[in-house]
Amino acid sequence: MQEEIKRLEKEAQEAIGSAKDTGALEAIRVKYFGKKGVLTALLRSMGALPTGERPKVGQMVNETSQRLEGLLENRLAIFQKAEKQQRLAEEAIDITIPAREMRLGRLHPLTLVYQTTRDIFLGMGFEVREGPEVEWEKYNFEMLNIPENHPSRDMQDTFYITDKILLRTHTSPVQVRTMLAQKPPIRMICPGRVYRVDEVDATHSPMFHQIEGLVVDKGITMGDLKGVLDVFAKALFGPATRTRFRASYFPFTEPSAEMDVSCSVCGGEGCRVCKGTGFIEIMGAGMVHTSVLQGCGIDPRVYSGFAFGMGLDRMANMKYGIADIRLLYENDIRFLEQF
Repeated sequence: MQEEIKRLEKEAQEAIGSAKDTGALEAIRVKYFGKKGVLTALLRSMGALPTGERPKVGQMVNETSQRLEGLLENRLAIFQKAEKQQRLAEEAIDITIPAREMRLGRLHPLTLVYQTTRDIFLGMGFEVREGPEVEWEKYNFEMLNIPENHPSRDMQDTFYITDKILLRTHTSPVQVRTMLAQKPPIRMICPGRVYRVDEVDATHSPMFHQIEGLVVDKGITMGDLKGVLDVFAKALFGPATRTRFRASYFPFTEPSAEMDVSCSVCGGEGCRVCKGTGFIEIMGAGMVHTSVLQGCGIDPRVYSGFAFGMGLDRMANMKYGIADIRLLYENDIRFLEQF
């Protein structure tokens, strides 16, 4: 067996010396030192030797193993050093080459319009409130004086999750939640995403953005509503902007109105954009319905209020002359770089 050990050591030394890379060295290590390796098998077979030979053979196997392991480690260190040098050479960076130009991102037009709108209302003493996008039917419809047979309650017109839970169709539920949680005076705006079952086209999307406002206090009148919204329109679109109000209907306000602003393209003279009228509708508004106040625990004999709501997507289109709402969601860098 001693001759066999010497032969295996010589064979292993030659294999280690001729190895070309770390992968070959690993194969050699497994062959001789693995669980089923040659030297491992020799140690296991020592039980068949005569008792007097076992110590000498065992010592010889251990010494051979130590010498071969040392050779493997030295050879592996040489390969690892060479591989490191090669990698450093391949990954070398020429610091004299001019750096690539850093392209900074820009705020999305929706973000720009929201921030401008928010700052205008903050300047008039409003607070910003937010609420859940997945809403109870109770807050989205019932407490806003919308009966069960109202078109917006139809399962085909609203994204329902269960019979009582849906994706909110407007940010008005935040107004309800605010009136339930806070006693007047209230001055707040509530921005956020809303969802409706609309076909995607140049002016419609199943997801869009709204910002609504609510004021509740003693002695609030329609004149306050018109004054606040007139100041807002002039601050957003320019001091020459004219506003007008047309009678309308919303279940949660009475009286209700649509607010128009003079067309920023033609200055109110009439053009294709405003369809020759000189004005463009931007929002709905009105005095908070007494039943909505009562449902939120506010006495309409003491307090009154007004509410308004607008689509931020439409406001962005108007402010920046965007003809297609889909451009706001396509993330085309050529479009976004313009703002």
